[in-house]
Amino acid sequence: MAYTSTAKWFHWITVVLIAVALPTGFVIGHIKDASKMGFYTIHESAGLTLLIVATLRLWWRATHPVPLSPELPALLRFVADTVHRLLYAALIAQPLLGFFTTNAYGFPLRGETAYLGFIDLPKFMEANEGLANTLMMLHVWLGWTILLLLCAHIGGVIYHQAIRRDGTLIRMV
Repeated sequence: MAYTSTAKWFHWITVVLIAVALPTGFVIGHIKDASKMGFYTIHESAGLTLLIVATLRLWWRATHPVPLSPELPALLRFVADTVHRLLYAALIAQPLLGFFTTNAYGFPLRGETAYLGFIDLPKFMEANEGLANTLMMLHVWLGWTILLLLCAHIGGVIYHQAIRRDGTLIRMV
């Protein structure tokens, strides 16, 4: 049983956004020239778009049940479900943490780092370096956690495709 075309679109848009947000997030701290602000704009815009897509995707999934493979053992079903739930939670929490972090550092998404390069978002707090540092630590930690969850997810895809040969990958393409 295949996923709906809407579920497939949500999945692959999420993949593209993660492919933009994660690498830019990992390199921003190493950039020392004027291009750093452009990286922030790309990273933050991808992240907030990911928040929107992940929220809509979660709503879609709640209203359109996942087509489960009937022959999937209970343990594999549990692992897959756990990884998916953790990914959804992380993909919603991570952009929120990032948005709160930039505000706590005193850099709301305005002007040079506006959402999508031209949409200023409201500032909702004054700068608070202690809070910003804590939020940044959580944001970085969750970024690495997302990377690990993606490895587990991709590992599961490879397992289903190469070892079980059960057509799981084809259902999402």
